[in-house]
Amino acid sequence: MSEMARMKFYCDEDRCIECYACTVGCSEAHELPTGISRRKVITLNEGIEGLEYSLSIACMHCSDAPCEQVCPVDCFYIREDGIVLHDKDKCIGCGYCLYACPFGAPQFPRDGAFGTKGAMDKCTMCAGGPLETNSEEERELYGQNRIAEGKVPICAAVCSTNALLVGDSQKVSEIYRQRVISRGHKHNDSPVAWSSAYKS
Repeated sequence: MSEMARMKFYCDEDRCIECYACTVGCSEAHELPTGISRRKVITLNEGIEGLEYSLSIACMHCSDAPCEQVCPVDCFYIREDGIVLHDKDKCIGCGYCLYACPFGAPQFPRDGAFGTKGAMDKCTMCAGGPLETNSEEERELYGQNRIAEGKVPICAAVCSTNALLVGDSQKVSEIYRQRVISRGHKHNDSPVAWSSAYKS
């Protein structure tokens, strides 16, 4: 019996051109409120010639998700395919997940009295939430469920340079490996930071 594919994201820093299509595509597809950005583009070493590069960052759907480990109300759950989702009806907006997440993925809609932040929002890898698949309620709370329709997440679909890879971790790793070999760089067995976010 074969093991189920583990869905993962990877952004190829040699291909990201900081166009923000992934960020805008995500916000538009899921009709996110102002101030919520499930996917961000960051530029490191900005202005330093030869060292500057950009990355598209969101929830990395970690195999051993720290957000799930610290949540006091167990609102997180990891699907069999590795996608990390959460239940907004259980979330109390405490912000523990934000402090635990190394990618800054959890987003909160408001700054309320006594630190109340409202139910957390984050990248769902376009896989919806715990409500009935493709129901009005699921779309309202979690956005599009493209995975259920057999489509790739919108961020990867709109990436013009194919910098944003998503899918089975083994296939994503193989694509990256082939790219590195074709560029003639020293070959790594896995993408940079892969081992820190994803455990086999």
